[in-house]
Amino acid sequence: MLKTDDETRSRVLVTSQALFKMMNEPPAPRILVVQSTNPYTGANSRNGVYIPGAVESEAYRDFQGPASPEAGNRPLPAITDLEVAARGWGLTRERPVIIYDADRAMTAARAWWVLKWAGLSDVRVLDGGLPAWIAAGLPTANNPYIPEKTDICLTPGHMPQFDADEASAIAQEGVLLDARIRPNYIGGPAIGGDPARGHIPGAISAPTLDTLTDPGLFADSATLRELFSGLGVDGVKPVGVYCGAGMSAAHEVLALAAIGVDAAMYPGSWSQYISRGDRPVKRGPLPL
Repeated sequence: MLKTDDETRSRVLVTSQALFKMMNEPPAPRILVVQSTNPYTGANSRNGVYIPGAVESEAYRDFQGPASPEAGNRPLPAITDLEVAARGWGLTRERPVIIYDADRAMTAARAWWVLKWAGLSDVRVLDGGLPAWIAAGLPTANNPYIPEKTDICLTPGHMPQFDADEASAIAQEGVLLDARIRPNYIGGPAIGGDPARGHIPGAISAPTLDTLTDPGLFADSATLRELFSGLGVDGVKPVGVYCGAGMSAAHEVLALAAIGVDAAMYPGSWSQYISRGDRPVKRGPLPL
């Protein structure tokens, strides 16, 4: 039996009202808030307001490894480090994990992808994050929750991914989506210490911000389907997504999952791709 839009979407996205209901029914979910300090502006997401029961995590510490030219700016974390963190968050395989942030799911989506990659099956993102929760008039807390540690074991490799050498094949045989903002896709002079801009030849510009409404919620499923259909995603051809360093790409993979499309992600993304000077680069508004 085919799943409805709501059933497909609810496997990866949860509304504030649905989360509130889940919190009052066993097994109650483990709620994970992804805190972050914006690497460009320095703005900190901590504001002293939490969803009750939310456990704190850090976007740029817990869900990535050390940067390097070989691996990119935000490589995947070592599975042993992630496992230690997951035990401290009180994660188990019996409880669903609901992740939220205060920034349009940008960091929450990365956490979602990493935890799914590490073998957790029921991980979802709160659509609209903390602003949506507050807008719904639901209760808040002044402090994060401190859970008891668990003995959960994690293993890597449970989400589809690809590397630089496989990117061109996806562009030729399927659909390769570039989730960055369009100026980075088009290219031009590098800014400061940033890598040279442009895109992988054959990649289609698909800024992940296009999947969101102005209030920060994901667009409805019909709109998402039209958006990605217009980019060549037909549910048959393979789909791969990359961005600058594996953050926006995870967000776009989440949006695709909300309409039932399983897309692979390039964890190293552009920051890793461009680190080797002999890889082809296309500049301009067109894929080729």
